[in-house]
Amino acid sequence: MAKKKAHHKKILSKREPKKGKTKKKEHSSASQRGLWSGAISFGLVNIPVRLVSAREQKELRFIMLDPSNLSPVGYKYYNKSTGEEISRSKTVKAFEHKPHEYVIFTDADFKKANPEATQTVDIENFVSLDEIDPVYFEKAYYLLPNKGGQKAYQLLTDALRKSRKVAIAKIVLHTKQHLVALIPRGKFLLLEMLHFASDVKELNELGDMDEKVPATKAASPEMKMAEQLIDEMTTKWRPQQYHDTYRDDIMKRVEAKVKAGKATEITKDFEPKKGEEETAEVLDLMPLLRKSLAAGKSSSSTTHAKSAHRRKA
Repeated sequence: MAKKKAHHKKILSKREPKKGKTKKKEHSSASQRGLWSGAISFGLVNIPVRLVSAREQKELRFIMLDPSNLSPVGYKYYNKSTGEEISRSKTVKAFEHKPHEYVIFTDADFKKANPEATQTVDIENFVSLDEIDPVYFEKAYYLLPNKGGQKAYQLLTDALRKSRKVAIAKIVLHTKQHLVALIPRGKFLLLEMLHFASDVKELNELGDMDEKVPATKAASPEMKMAEQLIDEMTTKWRPQQYHDTYRDDIMKRVEAKVKAGKATEITKDFEPKKGEEETAEVLDLMPLLRKSLAAGKSSSSTTHAKSAHRRKA
């Protein structure tokens, strides 16, 4: 057991930063070069650009270990006919056009299929951003100008901002075509990947609700109280005020386990707080709405009192 704990602490020590030293933010050469380079096709104008990620990866990363000795578990590529291991770099892409009959594709084949599609962000039309249903948004990137394209890039960005429009275009990445929206953000263009309509489940495909509920009348007490609650809880959109509290809690749990030397033991089971149990059915919304409004007013008065106290101080 002592040997296992020592081995575990050795694994953790590789991942812990040394005290007194802060790890500088590093930008890989790949992110500096961009994930893709090509051009925006805007009428007869071609604007050289590169694609970079619009977000920083701060995901919790867990690895799989063998509990017998806490060694990392790996994955292997192997030939399903012979069982022999094969390097991923030696594999090829293939399309099964008939059962057990394949057409082999190389990188050159993908480029020859449509050279222009793999090198351009082809603008097809312009729309108002508020016309796009949020269900279509998938993932955001930035399009940055390459050398020689700054002037045309800025012209397109400024024109989009002034007209309050976004450009709808198509781009091919990793052998797959994507529908995208080019959205001005500051001095730069945000490239937001969109789902194609064929990939979005429409409302009529969801069927009817299991329980038939009569429509709420606009003048009903419940509606008025719900609208009042929404008004009282409405604030300006400040994304910085929202944090990944679950990630923070997980990291606290990790630190506690490391300090206690109990990397493989759970010291306390999770117990739901009172009121968190799932409710099967709510017949009357009014009491809940009243409690919510009362809690909101109480919270608001407390916040105002704290603010007044700080101002006096």
